[in-house]
Amino acid sequence: MLVIGVQALVGALIGAKWAWLAPPIHGVIALTKSGERVHVPLGTEGDHFFVAAVLMLGMVTVSAVVAAAAAWQWRAHRGPQMVVALTLGSVAAAGAAAGVGAALVRLRYGVLDIAGAPVSPEHKLHYVTQAPAVFFGHSPAQIAATILLPSAAAALVYAVCAAACVREDLGGYPPQQRELAPLLPTVGG
Repeated sequence: MLVIGVQALVGALIGAKWAWLAPPIHGVIALTKSGERVHVPLGTEGDHFFVAAVLMLGMVTVSAVVAAAAAWQWRAHRGPQMVVALTLGSVAAAGAAAGVGAALVRLRYGVLDIAGAPVSPEHKLHYVTQAPAVFFGHSPAQIAATILLPSAAAALVYAVCAAACVREDLGGYPPQQRELAPLLPTVGG
């Protein structure tokens, strides 16, 4: 429970840091000749949708990898329970980061209202700043992939540490003494 709680707290801090670092998207709302309103990012600002999502995913994945390495150092609790705690904690961290980050950028930049933009036939352009995106898209599969990728990275790091461990008990406390079979059979009995 401690691992899950600490990771969720770190995830919330990552969300706050992401909201400060993620680049906004500058755009324009224009009135076309037919009277339709269109929203278009300025120049290469549309790339910021991708950059912001990659920044979120990268920050949460790095925290999951660091959490896995730190959890491996906690020798008394090595094992499958720690993998479950790391997985759930990484999902909680990603969810907390996305939730806090989305809430803070909404507070910072507000909601883009295309229909309410002050454009008219005399003033056809209105410049806007849009909040960065937390996820790569709006489909459930894209959101789930963003939330689950850090937990997969944490489990992979923990599995590599377990595979590299030479002891069957993963070096946990208290150390278990192994009885070694003698290399040569004893004479007389």
